[in-house]
Amino acid sequence: MSSDASVDPKDTTDGGREYDPEADHAYPDEKLNEILPELLDDPEVTTYLEAQNVNAVTRKGYNDHGTKHIEIVRNRALRLYDLLKRGGVGFNGARQQGLDEADEPVIVALAATLHDIGHIVHRDEHAYYSIPLAADLLDRFLPQFYETPSVVRMKAEVLHAILCHHTEEDPLTHEAGVIRIADALDMERGRSRIPYEKGGRGINTLSSQAISSVALEEGGDVPVLVEIEMINAAGVYQVDNLLKAKMQNSRLENDIRIVAVNTKADDQLVERIEL
Repeated sequence: MSSDASVDPKDTTDGGREYDPEADHAYPDEKLNEILPELLDDPEVTTYLEAQNVNAVTRKGYNDHGTKHIEIVRNRALRLYDLLKRGGVGFNGARQQGLDEADEPVIVALAATLHDIGHIVHRDEHAYYSIPLAADLLDRFLPQFYETPSVVRMKAEVLHAILCHHTEEDPLTHEAGVIRIADALDMERGRSRIPYEKGGRGINTLSSQAISSVALEEGGDVPVLVEIEMINAAGVYQVDNLLKAKMQNSRLENDIRIVAVNTKADDQLVERIEL
């Protein structure tokens, strides 16, 4: 579906919670809408998303890194990508590989879906384990939609974006920057990217319960405004220790504004923070 600059994107995606293939987008979405249903129905992909939670949750006691996390990250990545395109941000990954603009959202969707599959090997350093696993899957999946030269180039861009969701690696493309930030935006109450402390009331546990909502909207002076509602000041730990780190060196620092507001009237330790 072609872009329509007159359409208000916040009327179509509920703050980034669900990708709507029927909505007007600020990018050519026909290729994405062809590939995404096949990706979501792929038995190998769906099994990875279930299996990757075993090490992360069952064995290590971390928060969810399975199907629900991936759904949230993919939807928010596509929402973020749409807003950035609407705001005039130029993406370089697909373009520098000689691919089409229509391949940009496919790269984003594929990387968002596969970025955590390395958890089936180990939670620690999982981004590096995701690379060979995703490479094998892409070798099977992509030839349904691309000729061999484009398969190789698409694979290169998806793997780069997967690797760079890890803060130890700096994104070299805007597509990779989108994945890096979208991963951190799965932070509402109970979905913190910082692990819980079982049975305790430490800052990790408290902060994981402190974020009530995250919404992505047009930013006015910048392409994207991320609005975060906190119910207590512990949410600052989420914003300042995770999201801030993901924003740094993302290539998108100047295009996204983060505003976190403490909405609980009787807790005035922190009323508002802005990145």
